[in-house]
Parts: sequence; C-alpha cells; structure tokens
Amino acid sequence: MRIAVLNGPNLNLLGTREPALYGRQTLADIEARLRDVARELNVEVELAQENGEGELVTRIQALRGRAQGALINAGAYSHTSLAIRDAFAAVDVPYVEVHLTNIFAREPERRHSTLAGGAVAVICGFGAIGYELALRGLVAKLSARG
Repeated sequence: MRIAVLNGPNLNLLGTREPALYGRQTLADIEARLRDVARELNVEVELAQENGEGELVTRIQALRGRAQGALINAGAYSHTSLAIRDAFAAVDVPYVEVHLTNIFAREPERRHSTLAGGAVAVICGFGAIGYELALRGLVAKLSARG
C-alpha cells in the first residue's frame, strides 16, 4: 500500500516558523517519523511539500493509480481551495486532512475547511504527532476495506 503525504505552503519552515504555535519539529523530523511508522505498518510513503496551489493539484492528479490514500496538510489552502478538493474527487483517492493546530480554536477565517467535506477524517490540534495518527488511521481504514 502506498500513501502520499502532501504538505502545503510554509510547512517547509516548520521548526522556525512561529514555534510557539507550530512547535519546534521540522518537516524533515515529521517525515522521518512517518517513514518509521510506515515501515512498522508495512506501507510505502511518498512525501512532498509545495508552496503553490497548482503544484499541489498536479501532485494529487499524479496519485491516480499510484497511491491508495493520502494525508494532506494544505496549510492556508485548506480554507480556500476548491481546486485541491476537486483534484482529490477527480482521482478518487481517499485522504485525511491534517493540521498541527486546532483550526477550530483559531482565527475565524481558519475555522472552515474546504477540504473536510471530502476527507475520510480530519485530525487537528495534536501537533506533529497528528501526522502519525492520520497515517495509522488511514491505513487501518483502507485495510478494513479489503
């Protein structure tokens, strides 16, 4: 089983970007932990980070027939991007939306997710471990489908 992990704008700055809000772990730290969890679960992970909405859409479109599921932290695009939601619907790849912070306890413009309605699940507020929880949950859900 192959799971794509897609990260959106500014997530390449984790560890130094507003550490009081997003923590001190870097994206590389999160990806290393995901590789460990993937080995434990006997799945492959494909990791990517893009700052542009179009690049994320292109990555999602490329998942058709290559990945059984995806995790996405689309950053600010989570709140605005019909294009990302539509790309997931077009390729029919189940996904879990991940956020480091609890978006529902933040500024009003961050309390809505355009992606959530199409997601298998949304995990937010657990910091970096949320990625691990999302990966474990998605793999369990996909495995149960048979």
